[in-house]
Amino acid sequence: MAYQKDINETEDKTSRINAAGLINVTLEKLWNSCYDAMTSGDYVRWNTKLDSIWAVLGGDVKEGAIEDKNMQKINLKIYEQGSLKAKVGSGFDQKANPNNPIQYQWLLKKSLFLRRLQNTQGKGTAYQNEDDDDID
Repeated sequence: MAYQKDINETEDKTSRINAAGLINVTLEKLWNSCYDAMTSGDYVRWNTKLDSIWAVLGGDVKEGAIEDKNMQKINLKIYEQGSLKAKVGSGFDQKANPNNPIQYQWLLKKSLFLRRLQNTQGKGTAYQNEDDDDID
């Protein structure tokens, strides 16, 4: 949006409020997709959607920060368990993935980590300013 500074100049201004609103809408859509994938047992899609949420929230995290390191640790634990697919093997040898229960727990941990990060960044539902006190 441009406004006139004086008769000969204009200045572009972008609303931080509009950008924040778009980020929140994007995050809400991603979370809804996560819940759908979670309840249907689609661990591959669930993890991919969580990675998309990290791509949004991680942009405000410095590389090497504790949140960055924690995310890397969670991802390593998930991938140590092997394929996220519900079934492993092929043909007549195909069977249920025995690692799904532990993978579920790590994906749930990843979900909670990201939701808490979203809240601490003030982009979620439970933001509290450190300057706020509990005294009314």
